[in-house]
Amino acid sequence: MISYNVELKNKTILITGAAGFIGSNLAKRLFKEVSNIKIIGIDNMNDYYDIRLKEARLKELSQHESFEFVKGSIANKELVEFIFEKYRPHIIVNLAAQAGVRYSIKNPDAYVESNFIGFYNILESCRHSYDGGERGVEHLVYASSSSVYGSNTKVPYSPDDKVDHPVSLYAATKKSNELIAHAYSKLYNIPSTGLRFFTVYGPAGRPDMAYFGFTDKLKSGQKIQIYNYGNCRRDFTYIDDIVEGVFRVIQHAPEKATGEDGLPIPPYKIYNIGNNKPENLLEFIEILQSELIRAKVLPADYDFESHKELVPMQPGDVPVTYADTTELERDFSYKPCTSLQDGLRKFAEWYAGFYQ
Repeated sequence: MISYNVELKNKTILITGAAGFIGSNLAKRLFKEVSNIKIIGIDNMNDYYDIRLKEARLKELSQHESFEFVKGSIANKELVEFIFEKYRPHIIVNLAAQAGVRYSIKNPDAYVESNFIGFYNILESCRHSYDGGERGVEHLVYASSSSVYGSNTKVPYSPDDKVDHPVSLYAATKKSNELIAHAYSKLYNIPSTGLRFFTVYGPAGRPDMAYFGFTDKLKSGQKIQIYNYGNCRRDFTYIDDIVEGVFRVIQHAPEKATGEDGLPIPPYKIYNIGNNKPENLLEFIEILQSELIRAKVLPADYDFESHKELVPMQPGDVPVTYADTTELERDFSYKPCTSLQDGLRKFAEWYAGFYQ
């Protein structure tokens, strides 16, 4: 295991996408574990999904006196520069992005604005945080995605695999983030770590994700569409496992070093954070339905068969995601471990409380 080189106590952390699923849960974890920490959150609070979820997450975070929220987009360069100048954050966790594979086909502009321009603005402010001999940003951690593996057929997916064949604009934007971060790490010696998340789920998650969307439709008596005729496998990763991985990674910035050319060797790293256990979609649905009945979201005699529809693969989708977490285990002695049944049980119980 590598040693931590970033102290969190008494630091200021900027979390972009702070009202989002991962961002809000990470902020809660930081407040719980670290004393005298200040968190600046930024989020544009768009209506891509039910804004009540974002408002509920922010309400919980706002109970902490050392949490400050800025409503706005990271695509607004002046706003990003203002935040960096005012708060001088030590650590940046960039989770703001337009998410969703299928939505990137319908509304590509949103992905260009947030995932390209927004991330560029963050990198530029990181770069200028060192101006005038200032200490600058100690560590930039940013969200990538398992989608970058695209049409790769080799499984499990390793961070060392080539990822040159994205099958959606969303995947291409995430790959671009990794490339640009590498360039900035090389040019300006910015320690950066990219995290490829695998199918994150859990309580108060994103309604556009399959488990949430299935629940909404089943509850309202609609049919659920199961893509690739149920022959998809996903590396479902519970939110607490994702947050644990991020929490550990934040505390170790890639080491700075100088190459033979006298220029920085990029202090840059990529990790997968996934459950390392892909689940068949049909088996996943069986577990989900049993937990929804247990939580009384659905009646015990619910006719699931009449509410299922097997359909072909959709554009931008892939048949399997499967994380190789060897490097995460080696460097941080950590491997996600929450079972799908435990995770879906917690989601079903939360759903029953929040919506019923």
